[in-house]
Amino acid sequence: MSTDAAPSSSAAGGILAGQSLLDRWLHISLVVLVVASVVRYLQGHGFGDQAEVVLPGAALLLVAYAAGRRLTGTAAVVWLAAVVACWTVLALIAPSFSWAAVPLVFLALRVLPFRWAVAATVFLVAVVAFAWSRMTGLADPTVLLGPVCVAVLAVTAYRALERDAETRRALLADLEAAQDEVADAERRAGVVAERARLSREIHDSVAQGLTSINLLLQAADQEWDSRPADARDHVDQAAGMARASLDEARRVVRDLAPAELAGGSALVTAVRQVADDVSATTGLDVPVHVHGDPHQVGGRVATAVVRTLRGALANVAEHAGATTAVVSLTFHEGGVALDVRDDGAGFDAAGRSGARDDPFSLRDESDGLRGHGLAGMRARARLLGGDLVIESAPGEGTVVAVSFEAGQSASVQGEERRG
Repeated sequence: MSTDAAPSSSAAGGILAGQSLLDRWLHISLVVLVVASVVRYLQGHGFGDQAEVVLPGAALLLVAYAAGRRLTGTAAVVWLAAVVACWTVLALIAPSFSWAAVPLVFLALRVLPFRWAVAATVFLVAVVAFAWSRMTGLADPTVLLGPVCVAVLAVTAYRALERDAETRRALLADLEAAQDEVADAERRAGVVAERARLSREIHDSVAQGLTSINLLLQAADQEWDSRPADARDHVDQAAGMARASLDEARRVVRDLAPAELAGGSALVTAVRQVADDVSATTGLDVPVHVHGDPHQVGGRVATAVVRTLRGALANVAEHAGATTAVVSLTFHEGGVALDVRDDGAGFDAAGRSGARDDPFSLRDESDGLRGHGLAGMRARARLLGGDLVIESAPGEGTVVAVSFEAGQSASVQGEERRG
């Protein structure tokens, strides 16, 4: 959209320049009034007196006006001066031509800048007043002041309308510029949000798989000479994890559900698979307990549950020093909740400033990648209308709990269907 303001009246002609409908009626009015003035003169004087001047003068006025209607710039100003001069001679000879001053005033407003148009209007009014005073033989103040007042009011009114139009054009230009800025800001915000989403998805899918592969390969390297069979088993597991991570990376790019949930697999099966993978790669005991009757939840909610579980178990394995992490998956009235409780060292969440509102930074400072973990879990849950809570105390382990209510998971599922 263009944000350039419309040109001022001085640059484009008069304040009535470009008004095509006005131009049409201006042409008609001038012709009608000149013809009527000729008829009026013939009624009063016939073809005698100064008819040999008035009739050719009227014809010259109409021809001159018709010849220069499409002129612009300096040529239009010269043309207007010639038309006014021709009219002035006619008005002084036959005052009935004074009526033609009305369209000439509008013509001046169309061709001349405002100040010059005012001067031209004053001249036209003065000619009309002088012509009628000559005809009546006395100086009638109403003849002079009446047209002056009408002309001043008309010109001032049109000037006010022209300024109002300029103000509206400027406001429209500002509005268009503001709309462009808002659109740019929304695009930038969308880019930032998408980057944050991809960061969370990569951390909780591909990054966790790479971590498991690294641990498996380290174990294989340590056991390659002493226990080659176990080492080969670790390598096979790492290869399988690499294939799964590759599939997951492709699904993240396509913004699909994780591999465990594709093809209609149940959320319970996906949760158990994650627990088994973590247990196999880290040696952590990860029992899974399912409560309630399993039911269908939205794909995005199921994705959030699985990836939250991955992140929570990765934190337990790397930071908690725990031997067991109990996973509880609870289905209730259309909603779903996940709890991960470990028997690790724990920490004083209640004693940290801001721990209740954002305790996720307390155990996510080991490296730049880990810094996305717990904070990313909460961001993902809140994005889907859920909630994530952490409870911990020194020596008592830690509980990570995420939940989605029935209305939340149902609305997300409905959005997926509509999408």
